[in-house]
Amino acid sequence: MGRKRIRDIRNEELIEATIRAVHRHGYGVVTMAEIAREAEASAASINYYFGTKDGLMEATMRHLLSKLRQAMIAGYQQADSPRARLYAVMDANFADRLFTVEQCSIWMQFWASAPYSPRLTRLHRINRSRVRSHFLAELQELLPADQVEPARQALQCYMDGVWLQAAQSDVPLNPAAARAAAHQVVDLIIR
Repeated sequence: MGRKRIRDIRNEELIEATIRAVHRHGYGVVTMAEIAREAEASAASINYYFGTKDGLMEATMRHLLSKLRQAMIAGYQQADSPRARLYAVMDANFADRLFTVEQCSIWMQFWASAPYSPRLTRLHRINRSRVRSHFLAELQELLPADQVEPARQALQCYMDGVWLQAAQSDVPLNPAAARAAAHQVVDLIIR
């Protein structure tokens, strides 16, 4: 892997500042000036890199989706069965680098904002389709056909519910405990 460019480093810093500022103030009301203050940058520099608040939110969500994708790849590389791949899907969604109060908060705000922005709607659809296909591929190997879709819905709703609770937490999250609980849910569903 090559060295990071200064621009890439600065983009990551601005995205991390966005995550903190949106968690603290809320996406609907946070201003570019508040994000800039959090990043110790100027609002002009954020506009230079991202154009608009929607552009910054899109870049932030792409950053988080990339973290999710990396966690999925790592999990799948070690998984050797459909059940293990289901665990990998759950583990990726509760990965240490992703499952924090701030990041859960921005994900929830992203999902709430997605219907009102074509750029965010597209990202939302892509992510939901990926998760759906991962679940379906493994569940089809483990369950009768008539149980696959209800099981997929149950797993996806479980993940979404945990993320929603996490976004409202006032204490740090325990990703390892979340992964263990998710494995138990998988086991209950695919007995």
